[in-house]
Amino acid sequence: MYLLWANAIFLIEQIPPCSILNTPIDLSLFATVSFISSAEMNNAQLESQTEFLKGQFFIKLLYTKIIICYNRNMKNILIVIDDIEYKYFEFNKLVTNFWFIWEYLRRENNVYITLKNKLYQKRNIPYTLCFKTFIENNNIKKDLNPKSKNLNDFDIIFFRPDPPVDIDYINASYILSYTDKKTVIMNSPKAIREKNEKLYINEFQKLIPDNIISSDEKIIKEFLFDKKEIIIKPTNRCFGSGVFYLNDKDKNINTIIQTATNNYKTAVMVQEYLPGIQNGDKRLIYVCGEVLEYCVNKVATNNDFKFNEHNKNTLKFASLSDKEKLIENYIKDKFENDGIYLAGLDVIDGKIIEINITSPCFFINEINEIFNINLEKIIVDKIENYVNSKKGLVLNTV
Repeated sequence: MYLLWANAIFLIEQIPPCSILNTPIDLSLFATVSFISSAEMNNAQLESQTEFLKGQFFIKLLYTKIIICYNRNMKNILIVIDDIEYKYFEFNKLVTNFWFIWEYLRRENNVYITLKNKLYQKRNIPYTLCFKTFIENNNIKKDLNPKSKNLNDFDIIFFRPDPPVDIDYINASYILSYTDKKTVIMNSPKAIREKNEKLYINEFQKLIPDNIISSDEKIIKEFLFDKKEIIIKPTNRCFGSGVFYLNDKDKNINTIIQTATNNYKTAVMVQEYLPGIQNGDKRLIYVCGEVLEYCVNKVATNNDFKFNEHNKNTLKFASLSDKEKLIENYIKDKFENDGIYLAGLDVIDGKIIEINITSPCFFINEINEIFNINLEKIIVDKIENYVNSKKGLVLNTV
């Protein structure tokens, strides 16, 4: 019987530190010890129930350590999703947020969702009304009734509603800014407020096309006649909404500029036209300091010059060019300092035309099919490693 105790102690000590447990615990180890205990008890024909209970003590100790480690490794995740995603909440494979929810649930974390307007404060403490999610019948579901939770109780908060970054978006970011530093927020609320997705490219001058930001008709026309072809885009929309192509021979120059600038009151981003758009713009995926090797070309649909319809016919295989492989070296330190951990970089002819940091789509479903991978696992692994490294924990190398 003493041999049994020694074996149990040995098994207990072999359990790895909690910080590197990031997959469900295999409780067969506990079952194995129970079996050994029963076998040893039968073979030795134990003389008293007392001796048997002593053996069971070690089994319970082993089980307790497993449960403690398991629970410590289980993270509390909050994802601030878009209103339309909340309304039609199911595992839509075209939606990046749903892939995040699925993968974190698959790893048996506590995953909650909320909306911008469900964030609130009590004095200087940030809270949210949120809904716990779960997997049922190979789909993601949410509780019907919300729970009030302190934002400081979450390990990671993903702030990912779609633009526009309006006053409601800004107010939500203010509330998030009161969260303790021990909670990692992706992306930084301050970065969301200060780094406009269109204008942010101008902090990387070596990597971008020539551009201006203005609402003035004369300034925009001067740029047009200099470049011959331009792209005009609003600074506060997504999915190609409100984007115009314009050349110096167009018969509607005045009308397009007036419309795009809201009667010359709203500044727009005006970029030189890049011929490579004929082959689509390439979406590069940035995760916690790294531009991933997996990417897609987003090609134009119907009679448009730009990508604006998300389906498998408009997303094509792509690979990083030698020039694009160097982009990571130019941006990662700046991104880290600004608190940008997840981004989608749109690239044409090796030049960054836009940096999506609010709710970048990673086209996980299409990339999984094209490259025969599980991109959601790769992304979450990198996020977990980053978060663990910031907390001084052992990195997961799986």
